[in-house]
Amino acid sequence: MSAAGVASDFPRVEEIDALLYDFGGVLVKIDFDWIFQRWAELAYVPFEQVKSRFAHGGAYRRHERGEIDLPAYYRELRKELGVELTDEEFTDGWQRVFGPAYPQVVEAVRRIAPRMPQYLLSNTNRTHYDFFRSRYAAALAPLRRLFVSCEMDARKPERAAFEYVSHEIGIPLGRIFFLDDTADNVAGARAAGMKAAHIESPGDVMRAVAPWLAP
Repeated sequence: MSAAGVASDFPRVEEIDALLYDFGGVLVKIDFDWIFQRWAELAYVPFEQVKSRFAHGGAYRRHERGEIDLPAYYRELRKELGVELTDEEFTDGWQRVFGPAYPQVVEAVRRIAPRMPQYLLSNTNRTHYDFFRSRYAAALAPLRRLFVSCEMDARKPERAAFEYVSHEIGIPLGRIFFLDDTADNVAGARAAGMKAAHIESPGDVMRAVAPWLAP
């Protein structure tokens, strides 16, 4: 995405009372291929078998809403992927989705904190949430609150997820600027009334938050 294309999505500073960030792809690098590679190694099957059969489908979404626990999700995965891994082996791979935090973005969030309320909104499950809020505690510290699907009974791009955040922080949807790396989530946020920008790189994030970094 070009800088001009992203900038066209940006609201004016005076229109915004809170910044809202996705986690993976915005603050931290993630890659599901890292999961698939580890599961393939542990199961002695081809990488493409795992990748091609994995789906962000019904069981995945129910798990992110907290409707089924981790062992129940793994039971579904065994059938979906055609592998026989233990729960421990699944978890070994499951946590490998997370890569490094984007240092320039983390520093920007830290600098913005005294000037503007900032929050997180992530589709995630309990296992990933417990892991990432510990591993990236310093990066997340400037954010006033972390909103996650497994505690909200709602997922992006559902309208209920955005309305939940707005209600909890006491700021109207139209006064929140949301940054997400998934186009459907951005579209859902806009449909709910939020200002939102589609992020494809750390540079996009930096351009989006630049007005709040200005002297």
